[in-house]
Amino acid sequence: MSIFDSHCHPQMEQYDNDRDEMLKRAKDAGVFMICVGTDLETSKKGIELAEKNDNIWATVGHHPNDIPDDLSQSFMIYHKALRNSKVVGIGEVGLDYYRTPESEKQEIQKEILVKFLDLAMEYNKPVILHSRDSVKGSTGRVHADMISIIENWKLKIENSARPWRAGVAHSFTGNIDDARKYLDLGFYLGFNGILTFARQYDDIVKYAPIDRILLETDAPFLSPEPYRGKRNEPAHVVEVAKKVAELKNEPLDRVIDQTTGNCRKLFQI
Repeated sequence: MSIFDSHCHPQMEQYDNDRDEMLKRAKDAGVFMICVGTDLETSKKGIELAEKNDNIWATVGHHPNDIPDDLSQSFMIYHKALRNSKVVGIGEVGLDYYRTPESEKQEIQKEILVKFLDLAMEYNKPVILHSRDSVKGSTGRVHADMISIIENWKLKIENSARPWRAGVAHSFTGNIDDARKYLDLGFYLGFNGILTFARQYDDIVKYAPIDRILLETDAPFLSPEPYRGKRNEPAHVVEVAKKVAELKNEPLDRVIDQTTGNCRKLFQI
């Protein structure tokens, strides 16, 4: 049975010593994956992996904490990359107030996010949103700011008569009200290994419609139980599926089938 890891980073240096073996484990487990860029280098490497593997697709973007002073070179490359059939989205991009607490730098993050959203609009690609608040466990200001930006972006798209593709709120850690607003905007919610060891998001998973949930690992980070403390990898996405099935009281096969279909639909794979 195939299963989709909608957000992972198999191009990162943590896999330099055994990347082929790790990718084989994923393929043997029926895992398809979206290889997500966090800067120019990882975006390029993600595209290279996607072009070499029939179960991998790539996205291009800059993590909000990894923004260079001059984005012009990156955008020139991304314009070309987005014409590649294996490049299926923009991301990860967004707002991170945890590692960037300075208000003036947060404003810069917002400006850059809008540039990436406009790029997504130009190429009709979905976006992968990173949102992390300034205080651990907080679910307030970053989501309010993100939702406001997305609402304005959606209005811009509607006024241009372009199709609305939305995207996914990656590693969703907001509250139910935040979830409702993202869902109302057409976004999917991405859940990962955090679900297997933290209980504060159980009600969010129960609340979210199964046809708007994506599974992800964020590998090599956020290892699920029973792999906590070890490097994560895409083959572990099944542990997230198991937890979603438990919380929603659904058969595992249905959760895997539905979330795989969700990922294919969003990224047009």
